[in-house]
Amino acid sequence: MDALLEILLVLTGKVLVHLLSFGRWRGEALANTEARIYSAAGGLSFVREGRRVVTVAGLTLIGMAFYGLVLTGVFVALSS
Repeated sequence: MDALLEILLVLTGKVLVHLLSFGRWRGEALANTEARIYSAAGGLSFVREGRRVVTVAGLTLIGMAFYGLVLTGVFVALSS
């Protein structure tokens, strides 16, 4: 169940990064070791070949922030 939640957060983050950056940034692939090679330990993003790449940790953080904002909006709408 935790793995499904993480995949949902990462995929949500990946879609948001693509949409909000108009395709200039990209998300790291789930099964890729790209971040280990090109970024600092614990980094949320790095630049490769002139393009910003958001790591899986960064995508998870973006996904959590998105769903946190959605839940906050729902609670505010229900409380008023």
